[in-house]
Amino acid sequence: MDVMPLLLLVAGSAAVAAAGRRVPVPVPLLLVAVGLAVSYVPGVPDYTLDPHIVLPLLLPPLLYTAATDSSYLDLRAQVRPVALLSVGYVLFATFVVGCAAYLIVPGLPLTAALVFGAVVAPPDAVAATAVARRVGLPSRITTILQGESLVNDATAITAFRVALAAAVGEGATWAGGILEFVIAAIGGVGVGLVLMVPLHWLRTHLREALLQNTLSLLIPFVAYAVAEQVHASGVLAVVVVALYLGHRAWEVDFATRLQEEAVWKMVAFVLESAVFALIGLQLPVVLKGLGEYEGAEAAWYALALFLVVAVARFVWVYPASYLPRLSARVRAREGDLPWTGPFVIGWAGMRGVVSLAIAFSIPLTVHDGDPFPERNLILFLTFTTVIGTLVVQGVTLPPLIRLLKFPSRDVQTETLAEANAQAQASRAAERRLDELLADERNALPGPLAERLRTVLERRRNAVWERLGQVNPVTGETVDDTYRRLSREMISAERDVFVRLRDARYIDDEMLRTLLRRLDLEEAAAYREAT
Repeated sequence: MDVMPLLLLVAGSAAVAAAGRRVPVPVPLLLVAVGLAVSYVPGVPDYTLDPHIVLPLLLPPLLYTAATDSSYLDLRAQVRPVALLSVGYVLFATFVVGCAAYLIVPGLPLTAALVFGAVVAPPDAVAATAVARRVGLPSRITTILQGESLVNDATAITAFRVALAAAVGEGATWAGGILEFVIAAIGGVGVGLVLMVPLHWLRTHLREALLQNTLSLLIPFVAYAVAEQVHASGVLAVVVVALYLGHRAWEVDFATRLQEEAVWKMVAFVLESAVFALIGLQLPVVLKGLGEYEGAEAAWYALALFLVVAVARFVWVYPASYLPRLSARVRAREGDLPWTGPFVIGWAGMRGVVSLAIAFSIPLTVHDGDPFPERNLILFLTFTTVIGTLVVQGVTLPPLIRLLKFPSRDVQTETLAEANAQAQASRAAERRLDELLADERNALPGPLAERLRTVLERRRNAVWERLGQVNPVTGETVDDTYRRLSREMISAERDVFVRLRDARYIDDEMLRTLLRRLDLEEAAAYREAT
């Protein structure tokens, strides 16, 4: 097996993503554009998306990291709009886009058109999360988009299986499809509920952070594989487990949390970068199989169906947002809903690698051995829809957010809430320290006991100081200056330790021990800032 193409993909996409952080173009779009350009460089291998790799190996970790970063409480508060988008909209888009494809493309059977509808129905989890982080959407909209993207793949995959069974002549019915979806959804949630408690127990009882993080890397694959093995939704199983573990992450020791955050940031960065680059690299593969269709004819189909996909989302989003508000109880609970919120949700429906992976899983032949009708055209239309939504909507979304003038975060109010929470926690910690020091078994010399109080006081005051005035000379708050001086002191210590190692006064093992202590102190100073 030649691993060089894989290494080139990972290294190249990571380099482009790193460079993209220094330019105003959104990183996902830059990766797609570079992938498109590189795909025609002589000597670049064909990177064909294999659904047997993308769905079980790439989708679970991407879903897991997105779900653990989400808020279970926020998602529960937005369960109605999330359900309407992740289930209702996907089924609606499957039907509307499928019927439109049937009417627009001559000779395309309705069953094959519905297969295409199911393929392009779900907005992508990676794209939604990346855009939400980039443009700084209001928290409610971000929660809805993230919640939708976590669940809609399960709906789309089930709809695709039903439409595909009908297209290849296996006699599937929509009533049977609905039953299959219900069984898969209940099964996926059930597998997640069964796995989440023992997995959390295991995480909290392993004694080494290294073992705990190894388990963390395995969890999404285990949840997905177990659910798929019993013909349930692996997507929902991963999401349920991840939401539970993220909600209970405070019960895991600090070393695990520090390592886990770094590990999953790296995993998400590598996978997201590779995924968007892979989208662009599919162009030669897709065009090779387009065959008898002329360029202008195929381009017309692509443009028409892209417009159908974009418009259909608005057709669903606005009624789904406002019809439930005919209830006085809903209006009283949720307050006013400006038109701008549903507009952004409607415009943020970017498609991604999951749609392409599902499209590539369409078989070459149907039940009687004949070629699958217009398979290559469906692949091409899926590719153009994904590219179109990423480029058109991805490029225009940030200026659209600025144009609509969404209220920015109230940093002063958030900092005040943080300071009050820290003050309550500090008082509880002081009471506990007094109780412990009153016991002679916990006797400490005065300086050490005072050091504990000083650290606690520093943590309590740090947030309040961010509310104070800035230094007129440097523009820093007192807290900023404290952290900067602390880091300068730590840097000076680090230089001495390295110099002593180079002089062979201490060995490398001792140097690593000393540097680890300084790293933890520096990390603590950094966490106080964020």
